[in-house]
Amino acid sequence: MEAVIIDGSEGEGGGQVLRSSLSLSMITGRPFKIKNIRSGRKKPGLMRQHLTCVKAAAEICNAKTNGAELGSQELFFIPSEVKSGEYHFPIGTAGSTSLVAQTVIPALMLGDTPSKVLLEGGTHNVHAPTFDFLQHSFLPILKKMGIEIKASLHSHGFYPAGGGKVEFEIQPVKKLKPIEMVKRGKKKSLSAEALFANLSVDIPQRELKVVGNVMGWSEESLHIRQIKKSASSGNVVFLKLEHENVTETVVSFGRLGVKSEKVAQQACDEANDYLASKAAVGVHLADQLLLPMALAGEGKFTMLAPSQHTKTNIGVIKKFVPCNIALEQVSDALWQINITN
Repeated sequence: MEAVIIDGSEGEGGGQVLRSSLSLSMITGRPFKIKNIRSGRKKPGLMRQHLTCVKAAAEICNAKTNGAELGSQELFFIPSEVKSGEYHFPIGTAGSTSLVAQTVIPALMLGDTPSKVLLEGGTHNVHAPTFDFLQHSFLPILKKMGIEIKASLHSHGFYPAGGGKVEFEIQPVKKLKPIEMVKRGKKKSLSAEALFANLSVDIPQRELKVVGNVMGWSEESLHIRQIKKSASSGNVVFLKLEHENVTETVVSFGRLGVKSEKVAQQACDEANDYLASKAAVGVHLADQLLLPMALAGEGKFTMLAPSQHTKTNIGVIKKFVPCNIALEQVSDALWQINITN
């Protein structure tokens, strides 16, 4: 079978090109060669978490690889048959467990028998989906498509030490059910949670005070959660926007030198942009939905203005899957993605 050729410098030039290529190669059986891996980043090439994605994918489908090493900017990946089963992938330090899960779950959810994947590393990383986002926003949509995945968080992992542990139990199906997510439906609940580890409780208190004032939410909707066992300090603000058809999870990370009030304000701004629109899903959830909807053969959803990340992902998917993905601007703040065979 002829290999798919991918230029990793196209579009936003990040790791998503590699992860999507690995997922799609495992599912379709098509080999691929990617060059200029992460050329758009300050440190190009495969970093530890990207290498874990490659090795995890290779183990699951017994693939042959060339270029699977730290710093490599080229990779040749030749997949074989996907094997369901129990897997354990330690990433090391705080590499994102969610990004590795995002790579291997699509192939395993279409497997012959149930699978279990245990991942160790970071669970709450800047520039990566958090475990909470997967659990509350992404996995419930996969359930609508027929996929049952039980996600368990055994321990939290923050940058730089990591130490987190998550587990996914996957009940596969032969064919994904196509869905449409054009409207988010009636509002069910709006709430916020400030999570902190090895830091003063004053930090989440200040964050939630801002959220309460900006969003107009009562104290009953604002929650503080302390992580008592953590190898590193960490702070994350979550705004959970639950509607009839979808739950959006907006995330903002506490960072050294950034005031707690600003961290909270960033989350509020993103949440208000979403709530003020008629979009069913936000930009981050849109990125996650493209691949399963393309595998289902059809589907549609409305979203806020697509990022370069989204457009890049569309380009990669179309190289592997015979589908049409049309991006249509409905209004100033509303776009619709239509996927057809």
